[in-house]
Amino acid sequence: MSVTSFTPGPETTRAYRDALGCFGTGVTIVTTVTSRGPLAMTVNSFTSVSMDPALLLWCPARRSLRHDAFVSADHFAVHVVAEDQLELARHFAMNGEAFDAVNWQPNDAGIPTLPGCIARFDCHQFACHPGGDHSIVIGEVYKVTTRPGKGLIFKHGLYGGFLEQP
Repeated sequence: MSVTSFTPGPETTRAYRDALGCFGTGVTIVTTVTSRGPLAMTVNSFTSVSMDPALLLWCPARRSLRHDAFVSADHFAVHVVAEDQLELARHFAMNGEAFDAVNWQPNDAGIPTLPGCIARFDCHQFACHPGGDHSIVIGEVYKVTTRPGKGLIFKHGLYGGFLEQP
């Protein structure tokens, strides 16, 4: 077994991304509404921040054309994608405004909600901080919706799920 060490920087960007890919994450879709209509982004940079108050965070890339709309949104919803929703995750990774093929419904704040997800966190923006080439968006959760099911996982650039336990 070969061990590699390096200092993160412009010349080691690919190696750094590969090392980060060793950590498996869940897949989420964040939605909001803009003056142009509903907007979505597939995200794996999502985590809990605080239980009291109920806070979570996610991190949109500053280079994304959707970045400014999300960091200025007063409300958003984070959807934890089910294992069988890979195509939905890919769909919103490519086009955040293409809601015509999705049977979405607005929540009480008018934010698009997506069917079939195993959890949804309805939030209002609590804070937004710079985070290098990303922004750190912190949401205060005011409603949670869940259903049974297994989540979609992303690791080493691949999507998958958990194996069933015997």
